[in-house]
Formats: sequence, C-alpha cells, structure tokens
Amino acid sequence: MTDTFHPLDPLSADEFVRITEILAAAHGVDDGWRYTSMEMYEPTKAQLAAFDADGAPCPREAEAVLVERAANATYKALVSLDDGTVLRWEHVPGVQPNVTVDEWHEADEALRSHPDVIAALAARGITDLDLVFMDTWTFGGVLVPEQYRDRRIGWSDTWVRASEGANPYAGPVRGFHCLIDLNTMELLEIEDAPDVERPEIMGEYVPAHVPERIRRASTREPLKPLEITQPEGPSFTVTGNRLDWQNWSLRVGFNHREGMTLHAITYNDDGNVRKIAHRLSFAEMVVPYRDHSADHFRRTAFDIGEWGLGFMTTSLTLGCDCLGEIRYLDQTLHDSKGQPYTIENAICIHEEDDAVLWKHVDANGDVQVRRMRRLTVSFHVTVANYEYLTYWRFYQDGNIECEVRATGIMVVTHFTPGELPQHGTVVDRRTYAPYHQHFLTARMDLDVDGTDNTVYASETKPEPMGPDNPYGLSLRQITTPLRTESEGRQNPDYTTQKSWKIANDNVTTGLGLHPAYKLSPSGTFPAMFDDASPILGRAEVIKHALWVTPNSRDERWPAGEFVNQGGSGMGLPEWTRADRSIENTDVVLWYTFGIHHITRPEDWPIMPSDIVSFILKPFGFFDRNPSLDVAPTPEGLSCCTTGETPAASSAPNALPLVTDDADTAAADDGGCGSSCGCGH
Repeated sequence: MTDTFHPLDPLSADEFVRITEILAAAHGVDDGWRYTSMEMYEPTKAQLAAFDADGAPCPREAEAVLVERAANATYKALVSLDDGTVLRWEHVPGVQPNVTVDEWHEADEALRSHPDVIAALAARGITDLDLVFMDTWTFGGVLVPEQYRDRRIGWSDTWVRASEGANPYAGPVRGFHCLIDLNTMELLEIEDAPDVERPEIMGEYVPAHVPERIRRASTREPLKPLEITQPEGPSFTVTGNRLDWQNWSLRVGFNHREGMTLHAITYNDDGNVRKIAHRLSFAEMVVPYRDHSADHFRRTAFDIGEWGLGFMTTSLTLGCDCLGEIRYLDQTLHDSKGQPYTIENAICIHEEDDAVLWKHVDANGDVQVRRMRRLTVSFHVTVANYEYLTYWRFYQDGNIECEVRATGIMVVTHFTPGELPQHGTVVDRRTYAPYHQHFLTARMDLDVDGTDNTVYASETKPEPMGPDNPYGLSLRQITTPLRTESEGRQNPDYTTQKSWKIANDNVTTGLGLHPAYKLSPSGTFPAMFDDASPILGRAEVIKHALWVTPNSRDERWPAGEFVNQGGSGMGLPEWTRADRSIENTDVVLWYTFGIHHITRPEDWPIMPSDIVSFILKPFGFFDRNPSLDVAPTPEGLSCCTTGETPAASSAPNALPLVTDDADTAAADDGGCGSSCGCGH
C-alpha cells in the first residue's frame, strides 16, 4: 500500500490480477469465462469512521461478476484481498450482467466477417466491409424473442462510412439488423427489411471530410487567444485520491459502472469540520427512443446498468477538454479476461473563475466585490454515438453543483420520398433523428452534520386575503417531513415551487435552526409513458423526480442490479414496497433529471452540448454567508474594493487566477481600471 492509501481507494492493477488468481484457484475460472465487472467492496460507515479515527484497518474486499460462457451462467463472488480467500460464491440464475467492451468489438468483427451478412449487404450494394460498422445494442427482457430467452444476446445497427475516417453514423442502413449470441458470437438472425434509396446528405464534422463548399462559405472570424494561467499553481491540493480546496475536502473514487464517485465530502466551518455527503454518484441513465418504428422500437439504453460509465470513460486532453492549471487522476479498470488497463487522465481537477460571488455599491459609492472561484472535478464518457461530460463543482459559498453536457452524434434514419416522420425531426435530406429522452439518476448519500437526516418537502403557499393580509402579499413556507418511502416518492410542483431540504434535526445551529441542504428541482420532466408500458416497467425510477430510501449497502441500482435483458419492477419499486421509515435515519436521495430531446437540424451532424444541472444549496447550515471571508482580487490584477474590507479569516485564500494580460493596475482614485474583472 502507498503512503496515501485510504480504504476508499479504487482497486489497483495488482488487485485486479490477484482477484483473477484467487478465483482461478478456487473455482477454475479460465478463458471460458468473462469478467463483466470487478470493483472494490466499500467499507461501511462505521469501519471508515474507525479508520479515520485511529487507523483501524478496514477489510479490503472486492466484488466480481462473471459469466460462464458455455453454460450462459452468471456468478457473483466476494473476495478477500487481505487473505486471498473467496468469502462468497453465488450462482445468480436467470440474469444477464452488463455487456463488456470486448463483446461489443467482437460482435462487430464477427458480424462483418459472416458470409450471410456479407451477402445481404452486397445485395444492397455495400461491398467494402472495412467501411461498415455493426453497433451492438442490448435487449430489454420483454423484447427478447421467445426462442432466444435462454441466451445472452444483442441486436445490431448497421452503418457505412462514406470513406475511411468519415462519420459512420452518417450512413445508416435502414432496416438491416442482426441478432447475435454474445457468448458464442453466433449469428442468430438477419432482419433485412426493404431499403430506401439513400439520399445525399452532409453528415461529416471532421474538417478534412466537410465539403470544401461548406468550409469556404464560413464567415466566422478567428478568435484571439484566451489564456488562463495560475503563476503560483492551483489553490487545491491532491494527496492520493484526497482533494482539499477552500474549506472543502473530499475523496475521488472510480468504478466500472458509475465512473467517477465522490466520497467523504466535508466543509471546514471556522475549525469545525462538518459532514455534508458520504457518497455522490450517478446510478443509472435511461435513454428511451420515442419512435416505435422497426429501426428504433428496441432502442432503450440503460447506459450505466447495461454498459458502465467507467468502461466508457475516455482520456482528457489539456486545452480541449480541460482549460487552465490542471491536475489529472489516472484510473485503472479491467477487460473481460480480468486483465488491468489504465485510462490516463480519466479525471480532471481544476479551478474556474465564475464571475461575481457577491457585490454591493453603497450610497456613498463604496464598492465591495468578490470574484467567485469554483473547484471542478470532471470526467467524460463516450457511449457509442453519444458523449456525456460530467462536472461536479464546489463553490466558496457552500453550494455543490452537478452539471452534465450531452454532445456527440444523433442516431438518424432515412425515409422514403413523400414520407413525413411523425416521431422525429428532419435534420438532412430525407433523414430524420428520432425524439428521445435522457434520464440521469444521481444517487446521493447525504450526511448533513451527521448520519441521521430527515428530508422535508418545502413549498410556498400564498396566504389568503383577509383582514390580516388585505393586499394578498403574504407568503408562507410549508415544510412537511417525509416519514416513509411512499411519502418519499416526490415530483416537482411549479405552483408551489416545491424543493426538498435534507436536515439534521438532532443538531441546532447558533441561530436555533436545524442545519440543512436544499435540493431545488431543475432539468426534470415527466416520463410521458402509459403506466402499462413494459418499457416504463423496466425504468420505474423515472416515474418520480425524487425517491428517498433508508441507506442499505446492497441497494445501489435504481432499475435493478441486472438490467441487461431484465424485466419490470426491479430496484426502487421493489425496495420501497416495504414502505420503510425514512425519518431521522441514514437516508439516500435518488434524483432523476435530464434532457427531453426534441431533435433539431442544429444538432446535426454533431450536437452542440446540451446542458443540464442541479444544485445542492446550504439552507441554515451556516449562520451567515460562509463566503464573507473570501479575499478581494489582489492589487495589480484588478480592483474589486474601495473603502474598508472585512478582516480575512485564518483560512488560506485562493491563489490568483489570471485571464488575459491583466497588467492594468487599478485607477489612482481607487476606482476600477479598464481591465478590472470585478464587474463594476
């Protein structure tokens, strides 16, 4: 173990190898098996507290999910890395774990080399198989053909590039789909519906492939350089996987399914280190395509449960994905043989200027302005045609923001002359992109000033007009505790501006309040499914923007652990059937937000980032504005104050972050110079 080791650190390359050695020795796991996942089995809160208090060791354990390919059998193992033993070995009948990246590539190769596929494509005039791409998708259980229900299967889209290096998603082969056994790579069926004449479209985004006439038509002026420098280095420190910045402290984790996870989030409130969250992550992403045509009726992706954000994480590039003074964290995962590999620069950590934090100009003309600085921890994933860029941001005023940007390439389909698509938007000549939705579920284990919390629905109600309220001005804020899981199923209400507060009723602040954090709904929308839909049955999590459950170590996946080829009622609907108490206990919030994507021509051929976010705000957690002690911008960079400034606390202030030249000093009279970034 390294000097910076912590029990929440992800598995190392050596640990992945050791797991395979232990299971090979104990259960004969060999090349006939696939490892669909391996991850660290996280210690309990009590075990972590003991480690943090006096270094008491936590058990180092790992959980593995495997498929025995010949028998199409799924197994789960719990392995002790301390003593090299198998603590649990369990056959899980009737389920299919996530599809691996290896299977995705192998399916493409197997289909493109199959003589029946080659012949069927040749009949459509497609003969250069090097330009063909077979993109395998997973099945929902209700859509698996009866004769294949005992198999591990996938179905494929077929795409053809215009030339080497061109965009494959600009060449859909309408009505051509293959069914494949992912254990044996056996072609099961070819669906070969009548084709349509392929229109000439412009689906290229790589400059070398964009037609010259389009490049020449551009009137965009080149941008002047914008440089962000921190001459003294960043204000945060990274120690192993621990990150400290401006009173914040947290640990960064990573696994195959959730990708980046954040742990042990605290805030140093003038010497009192206060808990806010134990663990934050994404637990599921449901992307239903709302078009029942033959090309799209099976197209509902569970990108976390069926594939895994960690496996889809890509390396980040300075100046493109991240800008400024960057620190990266590499991450280690494994292939389907259990062999480790490294994702370099998987996680990006940097500071960003975010305009004005607070400002006032008093009647005498005295100005007080503070620039806002935020810490951003991010990772990016590519799931076939789509990219999801995730940013967790921490602010000096105690806010925590989660932002997701969706970009990449839309799925498109050609249509016949005279046809008008009813379930998508025309984005090019006789080409439409189907409507679809992106539902993201954040799993938030908040520990506001301690483990036992209560969630309150907070709603604004106008007070009726009457003798005590003659002008109808008064509003009341009504807070209602959510005491059971049935009450914890919540949706937004525009008429009352409903939000939710996570409070610790066992602690009282200096103002006599119970400390809380507030979740205000944003980026939420209804599922828009008939209740009888089996597609909705697989994803009941999207029925409600918020679910609240008591924390359970084994309840991590809101649509079920084994989503691939799965059925209805798994995950949250199954757990909450008992209607357990959620009052003054260790609770988990499951918040679903996302993008209702009514596709546009402007999203083609590559989609500008569509941005959605939510914020956790302190509400009575602090006794006053916690950013009161943020220092003004140093003289010589810009002017942000006139008159007296409050005494700074003993906490270190952020180091300068400079954009552009910033050489112009403040005006002699204490006003703002021409390069001032203070907003005055």
